[in-house]
Amino acid sequence: MPPMELTLNRPLRRSFMKGLLGTTSFWMAAGSTQWAEALAAETAAQSYQPAFFDMKEYQFLEAASDRLFPSDHNSPGGKALGVAEFIDRQMQTPYGHGENWYMSGPFQQGPANLGYQLPFVPRDLYRKGIAGVETYARQHYGKEFAALAAVQQDEILTVLEGGSVQLGEIPGRVFFEQLRTNTLEGVFADPLYGGNRGLAGWVMLGFPGARADFMDWVNQEGAPYPIGPVSISGETA
Repeated sequence: MPPMELTLNRPLRRSFMKGLLGTTSFWMAAGSTQWAEALAAETAAQSYQPAFFDMKEYQFLEAASDRLFPSDHNSPGGKALGVAEFIDRQMQTPYGHGENWYMSGPFQQGPANLGYQLPFVPRDLYRKGIAGVETYARQHYGKEFAALAAVQQDEILTVLEGGSVQLGEIPGRVFFEQLRTNTLEGVFADPLYGGNRGLAGWVMLGFPGARADFMDWVNQEGAPYPIGPVSISGETA
């Protein structure tokens, strides 16, 4: 499946998300406006302090994830869903350190089937990539990424996705794909890991979460799943 163009086609994105569950329809009707406002208030009251990223890097992640997954009538955006917190927590795990990655050279740029060809683990990709984006933003717009208007942020993300920008040692498209992948993980992972606050990503999909049994509702096209999702931790929407 080709990558989703989240920066360019947001209506398509929402339609895609609704269809993710194939023939199983778990779509849930909810007062999404009130629910989104409540989640935003809850988010504002939280005081998570990033452990890996500094505050400027963290603000970039909040702003970028909010453009990759912006809020609408279906769900809150990436910032309110806690994507930046999710990614910061990721960087403190073996994944962030690339402990399961093969990192020995040589590193040969070439066709996509060669796989990842850089000597940087996720922590390095983010540190170098964010610095490169901020340099680009200041050079072309005179401000840091988080201070730009949404349309300007979209323009930067679009050129990164298109592959026309090099962020120092890191190709812009490589950084964009890393950021997009981790943003989607933060939106839809179990809230136990820091993202998907209020289980809002799952509510948008109608996904039951860590419930032991929901087989009675599989393949019931058009029938909304009647019970809200639950996290591994026991949190409910």
